[in-house]
Amino acid sequence: MGEKLLKVENLCIDYKVKDGYLSAVNNVNFELRRGEILAIVGESGCGKSTVAHSLLQLLAGGNAKVTGKAIFNDRNLLELKRQEIEKVRGREIGMIFQNPLDSLNPVYTTGWQVAEGIELDGVSKEEAWKRVIELYKDVKMPDAESRAKSFPHELSGGMRQRVMIAMMLARRPELLIADEPTTALDVTIEAQILRIIKALRDDFDTAVMMITHNFGLVAEVADFVVVMYAGHVVETGTVFDIFDEPKHPYTSLLMKALPRIKKTEGRLQTIDGSVPRITGDFVGCRFANRCPYATEQCRTQEPPLVQVSGTHSYSCFREGGDK
Repeated sequence: MGEKLLKVENLCIDYKVKDGYLSAVNNVNFELRRGEILAIVGESGCGKSTVAHSLLQLLAGGNAKVTGKAIFNDRNLLELKRQEIEKVRGREIGMIFQNPLDSLNPVYTTGWQVAEGIELDGVSKEEAWKRVIELYKDVKMPDAESRAKSFPHELSGGMRQRVMIAMMLARRPELLIADEPTTALDVTIEAQILRIIKALRDDFDTAVMMITHNFGLVAEVADFVVVMYAGHVVETGTVFDIFDEPKHPYTSLLMKALPRIKKTEGRLQTIDGSVPRITGDFVGCRFANRCPYATEQCRTQEPPLVQVSGTHSYSCFREGGDK
């Protein structure tokens, strides 16, 4: 087990809206160690990306109220001043954003953009360019030297994602945050990107936080899993805990919604209802309006945290979980 790198404690994020505060993230807790891949999984809008962006103080709008702690290398990332967090971005924590085309400047070559970050560490332009070519080869970019001289629009989606990974690795960060890194990629390219991420973890002992709604990706690469719903963590555990013995009804329903190989399995199961919009004081379980097992207690009381083992816990009144 690697050294503890990141510990998030009681993280709450509320956005100022017309009728008060909208609860986007509520009392989130998890840990990440060096060399581990942690997957944060849940439906779109459950707060996964909001958690990731808050760690680097990248929340949009400027109207978010953030409380709690995010201890990284003995510093609370949420309390760092602007100049301090700018030194963390890229150098200590790298982030691969969901759409690489939006993250790359269309008027500069991709290699120039990667080299720019390397030069921040006092490296000469010649050495930086050599490092770019090495990075492109590390991420299995075909014809690395030619692609480094290409503009973003000249590359495929998979190549652009490789550029983003190379850019984030240019300064050898200790933590890599991958926000939906395989969105809009075909399954072949998706598999290649996942192999690259696992190889980076193995070669450099980099910790990886992967944000995804795809349980297939989780099964492929993750060591630990955090399941979120409506801004709240409903279950955490190792990948084996979650896939072999899911306890929370939401986790079980997500698992049942996974596509099956056989046509005889019938239609995919869906989760009825929609994620609630939570403003002001909220009482009860956030999943109660969609849960097939919900009782009056679920709607009026906060569910307890049940510790199944040293690695596995869930938040539910249902005894024994969703058996």
